[in-house]
Amino acid sequence: MVKIKLVKSLVGRKQDQIATAHSLGLRKIGAVSIQPDNAATKGKIFKICHLVEVTEA
Repeated sequence: MVKIKLVKSLVGRKQDQIATAHSLGLRKIGAVSIQPDNAATKGKIFKICHLVEVTEA
């Protein structure tokens, strides 16, 4: 499991990056989501890696 925290705003970002953050359950700065550590989640994290902070849960 990985813990993902949104540390930068989604305002002004591309629509696909916003949709990726929402699919991970991240909507506001400071929001935290715990997701399984699999290939799909890693792909989503890679797409918005400049907006999030990832740690082991």
